[in-house]
Amino acid sequence: MDKIRVSLLGSTGMVGQKMIRLLENHPYIELVKLSASDSRIGKKYSETVSWIEQGGIPEKFRDMRLVSSSPEDNRDVDYVLSALPPEAAEPAEIQLVKNGINVISNASPYRLSKDIPLINPELNFEHLRILEGKDTKFVKNPNCTSAIMAMPIGEILGLDYERIFLVSMQAISGAGFTGLPYMSIDDNIIPYIHGEEEKIPAEISKMYGMAENGEINSRKIRMSVTSVRVPVKVGHMGILNVELKSRPDIENLIARIKNFSPLRGFTGLYNAPKHPIVVHDEEDRPQNAIDTYNGMEVHIGRISYNDGNLRMVILGNNLVRGAAGITILTLETMKQMNLI
Repeated sequence: MDKIRVSLLGSTGMVGQKMIRLLENHPYIELVKLSASDSRIGKKYSETVSWIEQGGIPEKFRDMRLVSSSPEDNRDVDYVLSALPPEAAEPAEIQLVKNGINVISNASPYRLSKDIPLINPELNFEHLRILEGKDTKFVKNPNCTSAIMAMPIGEILGLDYERIFLVSMQAISGAGFTGLPYMSIDDNIIPYIHGEEEKIPAEISKMYGMAENGEINSRKIRMSVTSVRVPVKVGHMGILNVELKSRPDIENLIARIKNFSPLRGFTGLYNAPKHPIVVHDEEDRPQNAIDTYNGMEVHIGRISYNDGNLRMVILGNNLVRGAAGITILTLETMKQMNLI
């Protein structure tokens, strides 16, 4: 079987490093090019990266020479995977797409464009169908918090709800390797993250929208979000409260969430977890320190109903489910859908 040849933009950042780790031994996706900023072009990857992933730099990438993000340096790959920050991603990705190069991107620009799918594979892989017949394919992944918190929302939308309230407690890695000064977050909680409270409901609404006539029309979801930054390295947690008009069947709701596995009909999804959502019965779960190690699973606990309010705690690995892993799973899903 011919492998899917990919290049990686933003290879030296936290998400880029995680993607390298996940692609190191992938059976049918081959990472053949790494890119970084202009000042690093031509240098060996090991000479330019501040490697923080466990286990050291994979040997096959240590001496790989960095290339630019230009179309000229990426014409001979099947897909470009982008882990660039937003300000660099927008011009680079558009140039690639204009030059006929397929892109799957983690960056925020164009996430809400109606003609560009915003994919969290278990939730809305069918949205990829709007790419059928297109010579060049451009796909976006959701914001790391949106990707995690959206996972159980589908079951909630089937209830008679009034409004959804989410408080997200987001790890410092969500701001990038140099995103927060140590003195601002050490022994501290920051009660605001720029743009997050707008992004999360907008992106979840699009993920649960309808694909019609080559466009994605967002669903109207009544949702209010408060986002705070907390001093943990990895893992975004959310406290979800839902105002309901009628009492739900809690046992049935929990069973549906536990059995959530919409990709079971596909084979060969190397990064798809067998159980995308893990439900915990313990009162003190989920926890960042023990429930984010596998990466792609989303963990849910403390599901309860009281006096018109449904509550649950949601936790996921922002670097894997929220970024690197979801990028690779999207490409795997596209292969299974014969879109590559």
